[in-house]
Amino acid sequence: MYKYFPTNYVWNLSVNLAIEMGARMGEIEQMCAPLLEAAKAPDAAGTVAFRETWVSMADRLCELAAEDEAKGRLLSAGEKYRRASGYLITAERLQAHDAPGRLAIYQRSLALFLQGSRLVGDRVQRVEIPYEGKHLAGLYYPADGLKPGERAPLCVQLNGLDSIKEMKMLVGLPAWLAKRGVSSLVLDQPGTGEALRLQGLTARYDTEHWASRVVDWLEQHPEVDPKRIGCEGVSLGGYYCPRSVAMEPRFACGVAWGANHDWRDVQKRRLEKEGDFPVPHYWAHVCWVWGAKDIDDFMRIAENVHLDGVVEKIKVPFLVTHGEKDSQIPLKWAHRTYEQLVNSPKRELKIFTDREGGVQHASFDNSINAGHYIADWIAETLGGRTAA
Repeated sequence: MYKYFPTNYVWNLSVNLAIEMGARMGEIEQMCAPLLEAAKAPDAAGTVAFRETWVSMADRLCELAAEDEAKGRLLSAGEKYRRASGYLITAERLQAHDAPGRLAIYQRSLALFLQGSRLVGDRVQRVEIPYEGKHLAGLYYPADGLKPGERAPLCVQLNGLDSIKEMKMLVGLPAWLAKRGVSSLVLDQPGTGEALRLQGLTARYDTEHWASRVVDWLEQHPEVDPKRIGCEGVSLGGYYCPRSVAMEPRFACGVAWGANHDWRDVQKRRLEKEGDFPVPHYWAHVCWVWGAKDIDDFMRIAENVHLDGVVEKIKVPFLVTHGEKDSQIPLKWAHRTYEQLVNSPKRELKIFTDREGGVQHASFDNSINAGHYIADWIAETLGGRTAA
């Protein structure tokens, strides 16, 4: 794990995530050098300072991108817009959910991501899936070499507690899968991204309620093979995904990128000051995500967020991964999920060590080797390819 701030795990996590999204070290140095003292401040004061420097860098990149555009240098402009989007995502993620201006930063990050993607010729498409009189927003990324009329396998990819679909796109799993002949639908499910911020859809423990609607939509998609739809979830997605696959039998396989077998227990330990928090303002954040009125209400909701008696229902291939040095979610929960996958015809537990990298939570410290391992497993399981 890259530790720019010696005493602030949450900020280091954010910097590492930004690097995984494509941040440049020179720009990180410019943004973070003025923040060394602020990193020692309480959440409210410190995160404001963090926001100012990261938004300022995004502003500068947008100015440079506009200059590129004026000269017809659209590829260069697109790269800068996408990187600016990543910096805004990083800044927005650290703010309190009701911080003034947070929503504007989020909406700008979405627009810059799509603008940059268009200019670099990326094939990503924003889609909307009807749900509860509203919609779930996703990013559809087709497999490489997909011919007209051809249907490819697809992996639905789910956020964790505080990630968004654009973050997952920038980290790279959809592109790695596309090279392997597998399409992707990266989803802002209830409690995350657009669903939470723009639609007011909070998280729910019975993930099959929305997952089944997503599969319904995909079955009608002309480029998707309905018999080869898999599911992957990162971080808290290590709960959302196994629950979805267990309760929605049309999923053909599943992957937990970071096991989260018993999130209720993790919350109890966090109340006792055990383990690292993923974001500042943590308790206000989880109440927002789950639609709880206070911590007591949230803890009652969290009682349902576990996989005991659930993963036994999974009857398709399933891969459980975990970082050996995960300081947020204990490694024992990866073993628990694997042990209870008794009805999966192809179960696998992969612990990422220092040898491969990706030893921290959901491999945020070095995602590429872990991500390629996952992409290969999905391709092999869904009938993609692992060679050019």
